[in-house]
Amino acid sequence: MVKSIMIVGLGGFIGTVARFLISRYFQLNVSSVFPWSTFIVNIVGCLLIGLIYGISEKGEFLSPEIRLFLTVGICGGFTTFSTFSNDSFLLIRELEWMRFALYTSLSIFIGLMAVYVGRFIIKLI
Repeated sequence: MVKSIMIVGLGGFIGTVARFLISRYFQLNVSSVFPWSTFIVNIVGCLLIGLIYGISEKGEFLSPEIRLFLTVGICGGFTTFSTFSNDSFLLIRELEWMRFALYTSLSIFIGLMAVYVGRFIIKLI
């Protein structure tokens, strides 16, 4: 159990730092009410988790420890439902109804599609 906690913790650290750096880049370079950084991070994370689980299902390419490190650790630290929820709340508070509807619906739909595409890509290989 301690080994699993360390594996997830290391992956979470890497994912969280990557998310922070991407978010910081968007804060400094993109002026928009739309929460692009969270949107892109979550979609990329969905694609990555689809790829990882696609590889896992294809054969014994990933050990359980590596899969834990990549999915729960890196992808779990990289993506963020809490920030997605807060961004959605802020759009509602600012009465940005169209942006709210677009952000939430696209996040869910494209996120699911990204997981599917990730798995589909691996099936093609």
